[in-house]
Amino acid sequence: MANTYGKVSGTFQEIDNIYVKVSGTWREVDEAYAKVSGTWQQVFVAFVATNFVTLSSGSGTITVPQGANAIHIQAAVGGGGGGVRGADYDKAGGESAGAAGGSGAYISDKVFSVSEGASLSYSIGGGGAKAIVPGQYNGTAGTGGTTSITGLFSLTGGGGASASGGAVQGPLRTNTAGTAGSATISGTSVTSGTFKNSSGVTENVTSNTSGPVGTFNQSGNGATGGNNGNCGGDNCRINGSTGAASFAGNIAGGTGGSSVGAGTDAGNGTRGSGGGGGAAQVNAGSTLGGDGGSGQIIYRFLRVQ
Repeated sequence: MANTYGKVSGTFQEIDNIYVKVSGTWREVDEAYAKVSGTWQQVFVAFVATNFVTLSSGSGTITVPQGANAIHIQAAVGGGGGGVRGADYDKAGGESAGAAGGSGAYISDKVFSVSEGASLSYSIGGGGAKAIVPGQYNGTAGTGGTTSITGLFSLTGGGGASASGGAVQGPLRTNTAGTAGSATISGTSVTSGTFKNSSGVTENVTSNTSGPVGTFNQSGNGATGGNNGNCGGDNCRINGSTGAASFAGNIAGGTGGSSVGAGTDAGNGTRGSGGGGGAAQVNAGSTLGGDGGSGQIIYRFLRVQ
């Protein structure tokens, strides 16, 4: 529908809200109609919140719809870092767990001012790949990519775990966990006001708490991955490290590899959490690390009054 205008002090201005007095009380109008050539036609409809859209990969642009003046970021996160496999040795006096990847920086239920018709450029950070580490002793997993909307925020990904300095008969390698991603907020946050939800019911903007953290207006850095290090004594068994959780601990990282029996590979991260690290000294040799979880953006548009 085209925009509706009214003349104010001799100048036509766009109408965002219409009120009528009912039984002495002013009430907001959701829809207004006018008779055109004998037929009632809708000339105004109040803007209601759009449906949520999930972006899970790639890059592109988002166009702010007519009537919207705010974007609600229910969730956004940089990609998680990858984990490293475990390592076995021959008479080195110990075994090495794989370190885990860090998690990406995040946003949960944050609302930003935008202009209707604006084109917003976005990019979704991929998860960092696990480090296979042929030969087990030296390697670095992939870092998660940056998730951003230009002019609003940039959320860097978690770092990939690494291993260095080991050899088949020692010394035991040095294991380093993946680092935390960092958040940069550049847009103007909206922290008060009301909007109409998709059902046309008026809500306070602070009621937006459906994101992973469960509290309005949250953002922050990621977390560092786990690092179980080395166990003492030849043929000791050690589980892999747990990947860093994302969204302030609310989305678990990839599980560490198990050293029980034949062992299991580490789990992959999800929603920007880090990949787990592999186990050591299992029946089938050391196990693999996990990949970091991909980043994402979940958003909808509002008109905040």
